[in-house]
Amino acid sequence: MISFTCDYSEGAHPKILERLMATNLEQLPGYGVDHYCESAKAKIRAACEAPEAEVFFLVGGTQTNSTVIAAMLQDYEGVVSAETGHIGVHEAGAVEYTGHKVLTIPGHQGKIDPTELREYLEAATTDPNYEHMVFPGMVYISFPTEYGTIYTKQELEEIAGIAHSYKLPLFIDGARLGYGLASPACDLTLPELARLCDVFYIGGTKVGCFCGEAVVFPRANAPRHFYTITKQHGAMMAKGRLLGIQFDTLFTDDLYFQISRHAIDMAMRLKAMLKEKGCTFFIDSPTNQQFVVLENKKLKPLAEHVAYDLWDRVDPDHTAVRFATSWATPLEHIEELRRWL
Repeated sequence: MISFTCDYSEGAHPKILERLMATNLEQLPGYGVDHYCESAKAKIRAACEAPEAEVFFLVGGTQTNSTVIAAMLQDYEGVVSAETGHIGVHEAGAVEYTGHKVLTIPGHQGKIDPTELREYLEAATTDPNYEHMVFPGMVYISFPTEYGTIYTKQELEEIAGIAHSYKLPLFIDGARLGYGLASPACDLTLPELARLCDVFYIGGTKVGCFCGEAVVFPRANAPRHFYTITKQHGAMMAKGRLLGIQFDTLFTDDLYFQISRHAIDMAMRLKAMLKEKGCTFFIDSPTNQQFVVLENKKLKPLAEHVAYDLWDRVDPDHTAVRFATSWATPLEHIEELRRWL
């Protein structure tokens, strides 16, 4: 059995395992104040070309999204997201659990349209009953989106400009950030992305780590006591070294971007194979998530050999499924999938 269900099926990159083993018996302080965490932060600042950036290591994506949003919003504010956004669909109401509503607007292949964002914010802030409503307090997007699509530099500039014109911070969920930046369709660099948003995170869980996300406030703009808020929200690891060592390794010798490019290379080979097999694509994704439409009668036989993710019902006889590659996907798995399609 091989798996294309997600991009965190495997454990961690071998170089991370080597570093963890080599440092295992070192006695270090906890809660992310060890020298490996500091080294990782310095490397991330350099990669982002943001020398003043504040960097925090959190344990996972859901905790990161809910913690960042709760820390940056007032009690009466909500966060604007595409209706397909991860925070509103696949995080079990974690944001609402902190007392903040997810304010949804239409998603177009997972993306927010800048014009619709402006119209929504204008309508919300000029409504005569504005003070009886949940105030928009932040704009959230993911890069890549949940549909594997990515924003162009122009789109991101427009969204950032609109958010900032309403004095709202822009938060970019980067759980798969490496795969977005490595895509041949991407015209953004990491420093450009850091310049345009107010907070983002560099995903580790899906890009080579056992676990962990690196939250970056590019201009020393973290909320007061964010470190303490992180612990309050259960997103801080006592053995913070485990996160610091992993990110220090990922940002040594370009490893993060190398393994991201590998995932994209495998995804493009997967995409080409699916086209050869005559598959119909549910959406045209330029990243590591590929979505195809299969006949329902083929799903069970395929599942006997290949694990995949059911995505959406297309019609009574067809279902959209997702095949995801990762930093660890071997070419042999794509050839194995070819056999069973």
